[in-house]
Amino acid sequence: MHLVSLNLTDLFLSLWRGTLECEAPDSRESWDWAVLQGETWKSHGKRVAAAKPYLPGTFDRPPHNPAEKISSGYKAWEYLTYVFALGPGVFLGVLPDKYWTHFCKLVVAVRLIHQRSITSDQLRTAHTLIIEFIEEFEILYCQRKVERLHFCRQSLHALLHLAPEAVRVGPQAYYTQWTMERTIGNLGEEIKQPSKPFANLSQRGCRRSQVNALKAIIPDLEPDSSVLPHNAIDLGGVFILLRARDSCAREIDGEAGGAIQKYFQTHAPDQFDPDSWPRVIRWARLRLPNGQVVRSAWKEKSKPPLGVRMSRNVKLQGKRQLSFAEVQFFFHVSIMGHNTTLVLLYQGNAGFEVREAKDISSVVAMVPLDDEDTGRYFVTEKMGLEVAYMSGMEEEIGNDE
Repeated sequence: MHLVSLNLTDLFLSLWRGTLECEAPDSRESWDWAVLQGETWKSHGKRVAAAKPYLPGTFDRPPHNPAEKISSGYKAWEYLTYVFALGPGVFLGVLPDKYWTHFCKLVVAVRLIHQRSITSDQLRTAHTLIIEFIEEFEILYCQRKVERLHFCRQSLHALLHLAPEAVRVGPQAYYTQWTMERTIGNLGEEIKQPSKPFANLSQRGCRRSQVNALKAIIPDLEPDSSVLPHNAIDLGGVFILLRARDSCAREIDGEAGGAIQKYFQTHAPDQFDPDSWPRVIRWARLRLPNGQVVRSAWKEKSKPPLGVRMSRNVKLQGKRQLSFAEVQFFFHVSIMGHNTTLVLLYQGNAGFEVREAKDISSVVAMVPLDDEDTGRYFVTEKMGLEVAYMSGMEEEIGNDE
């Protein structure tokens, strides 16, 4: 949806950088929102680029340093991740509070509208936030000045139609341009005759249609994607436990071992032994129903920090309230005669906890809130994940042995 990823981002970055045209008697000195300039803009750009290791692989292309690359081929996905995923965190403390709060209303509304399914309450919330956002835009930025009329671009007005159109034709995910652009990109990659590109493109499209028709007539021509990798375990519900794994059961001591003991004491008292640490076979990864692969601190921390796109931070949605945690490892056990897969989680000050692996709903990014090592992080989820999964894009399982 280029309305969001390109048009709105261009407007606000131009405002915050102070690069929009300024007409007399207006003066850029009165633009208290134009803070992304000079060293502030350079340090902000470095901070955005530094978020790369904390963004899981499913976030696709991470945003480059905007201070260096924003005028030379910055992609729509980069804008979307930069502004609407990282934005609330990286703009905090940079934008004045009133502009940051105003911007966050847009982020909430856009993320709600981008869902594959949306409730009527969420739709009303999104529409209310959009109306407030546009009214406050006129108060904060335009200030009833004729010379600032060019701030009010068509993209702002278009926001007002998003929620009503969702009622009429469905959420944005079903008519976004991403799927069409992906098809155009795939066909473009297949062109092998630069001298006759359009004739070649026509033939590639015709051949793809023929292949799709054959697969519909003879389904066996399509490779079986349900074949599991070597030694993987199908947990049901499209959850798949993946290697790497320990070659034998290993003793887990300390706070981690205590959390596992506590779980057994509660759920399998007959198997609880207070006099010895638990022994388990650790597993490294879990494939989720949404196509993401959860990884673990056990394996990720053994790799160089700059060589990792962290995928061990997760959102949990069980019987209890929503929470976030870092996955330490998975383990497959038998409790009261029933096989189950558990996950050892680390939750900061709350310590370690054992939960069922199926409580994990998605992989999220946990990005440092500032450059200093304060231990403060903000959580963000990939925008458009459901759209990507609808189009058949899934994270490659690979082999983490």
